[in-house]
Amino acid sequence: FEWGRNTFWAPAALWHEEKYHIYLAYIRGVPHNWSGERKIVHYTSTNLTDWSFESTLALTSNRVIDPCVYPLPDGTWRMWYKDEAHGSHIYWAESSDRYHWKPGGAALTDRGQEAPIVFRWHNYYWMLTDTGRGLGVYRSDDAQSLTRQENILVTPGTRPDDGAVGHHPDVVVEGEDAYIFYFTHPGRTQGRQEAADEVMSYAAKRSSLQVSKLDFENGNLLCHRDQPFQMKLKGPWTRY
Repeated sequence: FEWGRNTFWAPAALWHEEKYHIYLAYIRGVPHNWSGERKIVHYTSTNLTDWSFESTLALTSNRVIDPCVYPLPDGTWRMWYKDEAHGSHIYWAESSDRYHWKPGGAALTDRGQEAPIVFRWHNYYWMLTDTGRGLGVYRSDDAQSLTRQENILVTPGTRPDDGAVGHHPDVVVEGEDAYIFYFTHPGRTQGRQEAADEVMSYAAKRSSLQVSKLDFENGNLLCHRDQPFQMKLKGPWTRY
């Protein structure tokens, strides 16, 4: 929507009323570090190929990334995102039409984290986040009041390229089953903060996409990443 070789990432896509909507983080140029502004922009499409720019969202700061959009029980829409200008906490905004968004407040302030994803399963709303030390798990009755549970995908797995913590998830619910998709950095050293030159190496940057099955036990969401399973995706799917 403006000139330049610019950067888009962390898209959240949805289908509603015969139109696709996509919300994603946007930054001018291709930065070599994490400085500068980043905003969330909105596009729409009828075919997933041709996209029309709708707006740049006015949210709680100019350092916001990782949007997730999900409808609330009252029919309004809520967006969760990471606000790096406010402690890298998870903030929210709301909308009645998916075009006009009103920023709210903080949804989670217990730690810095990113990549919130919300879904409904076993009569609860769930939010997963990327904490950098596994995935944070939060349960809710109304998608607003969140109760923290133990992190998942913390202990390295034994499958190929799965021997590291899980990052930036998404979830597909298929009836009683739920599958979590996430990525790992299998080349990173476990148990310590990597030196800057190691983080910039190819081995540390290499990413591997993984999938595991989620479990629901005694009101808790768990993931036994080494447990064999058969993924049965029937589709078509809707997140809502």
